[in-house]
Amino acid sequence: MKTNITLKLDAALIREARILAAQKNTSISALLAGQLQEIVRKRKSFERARRRALGRLRSGLNIHWTPPASRDELHER
Repeated sequence: MKTNITLKLDAALIREARILAAQKNTSISALLAGQLQEIVRKRKSFERARRRALGRLRSGLNIHWTPPASRDELHER
């Protein structure tokens, strides 16, 4: 289901948007809808990545590291 919205924009901006939409062979409405969908998609993607990263931080990462027994062992080549 689609819902109409009303925007108040400067006349110069509307003029430029009409030109841009015409160049892309679409309407201003479709142009704005596409941009809003992209913004929402990126935000959701960011939030998913953020939740994954925070989960990994909470659980930690086992790198199987053990501290060296002595200073000499640390500096062995």
